[in-house]
Amino acid sequence: MRVKCSLCDKVETIDSWSFEAKRLRNKPAKTYMCQECQERISERTAERAASGQFKLYPTFRQKRNW
Repeated sequence: MRVKCSLCDKVETIDSWSFEAKRLRNKPAKTYMCQECQERISERTAERAASGQFKLYPTFRQKRNW
């Protein structure tokens, strides 16, 4: 299966029977990111978290105390 990275527009081939390919076929709203983009995003997120400037706000479900 040929897929295109949503960030860098690089076209790659993944196994048609893999879980990721099945997820992309069944849920078209899901996007594909190549391994390089995933690594870059995770590195930069870790850098922001280590700097102390990064705040993770809780979702609505976590705020409610019912």
